[in-house]
Amino acid sequence: MKALNKTWSVLLVAILMALALIGCGGKEAAPKDATPPAQQEEQNNEAPTDSGEELKTTYPLTVKDSTGVEMTFEKAPAKIASLTPSETEKLFALGLDEEIVGVSDNDDYPEAAKSKPKLGGFQVNEEAIIAADADVVFAASMNAQNAEKLRELGVTLFVNDPKTIDAVMENIELIGQITDRQAEAKAVVDQMKQELATVTEAVKAVKDEDKKKVYVEFSPGWTVGKGEFMDEIITSAGGVNAAGDAEGWFEISEENIIAANPDVILYTDDVVDEATKKTLDQLIKERGGWDQIEAIKNDQVISVDANLLSRPGPRVTQGLIEVAKAVYPELMNP
Repeated sequence: MKALNKTWSVLLVAILMALALIGCGGKEAAPKDATPPAQQEEQNNEAPTDSGEELKTTYPLTVKDSTGVEMTFEKAPAKIASLTPSETEKLFALGLDEEIVGVSDNDDYPEAAKSKPKLGGFQVNEEAIIAADADVVFAASMNAQNAEKLRELGVTLFVNDPKTIDAVMENIELIGQITDRQAEAKAVVDQMKQELATVTEAVKAVKDEDKKKVYVEFSPGWTVGKGEFMDEIITSAGGVNAAGDAEGWFEISEENIIAANPDVILYTDDVVDEATKKTLDQLIKERGGWDQIEAIKNDQVISVDANLLSRPGPRVTQGLIEVAKAVYPELMNP
């Protein structure tokens, strides 16, 4: 079995959290999610006016998470915890450092997250979560059954599951509303929108017939199809997902990828095979018949930052920029 280095473990948490929580083991490499992103059930505060009205949340605030559970916040939570890296990044981006009382074992960004109390990794530490006594615990891609188990233990759990870049931004705004950090959330989302616009403007002139076919591999033999934010990153960057005929996260057929003949292969550069000490790009290039793929023949096998590519958080649009630079360097670096 292939072993991953330390950095790759972080990526697995971001991608595998749902599967880990439902006890599916290490077979699948990413969450198979179907629920929509969290939506607000009742809008208890009005949109800000053009007069510069301060962005403040009006409590009580009633919201619904991605598992369909409705909850009411009587005031801004004073103690907050996170069970996944993407949620931790959102909380820090909103300036909630002092309110954060626990994060997942694998959180590595920002630097301050490393010193926070740990609440478990692939499997959450229920005792630590209860001991943290958080007013709300945020998690990503947790199935309803296991979410309910934590709730039965008295945990106020809010689950997010954004499937698109827009949904990520909406989710950040919602967390800002729950925590009374709406101004901070607006600033984060405005920056994300600017980064998104940078890419869409750069690649808008690429004709459909000229779009490059892109294959992404984030774990040996695993890729992503339609219906996930990583697929949207490829298409928003002006590419065509070489694995887009399928849905979700899945183990590849090597023959199908050869047949798809991608122009660009993206991989995360923090995967190492323990037995051979080979990196993911070396494993890709050595596969039988893959030397006939255009991306390999033209030396278009390009590394990308694992965390930027895999986490549906405030840096997802930075990941989009990195992908666009890899696929269309002449457009992104004029």
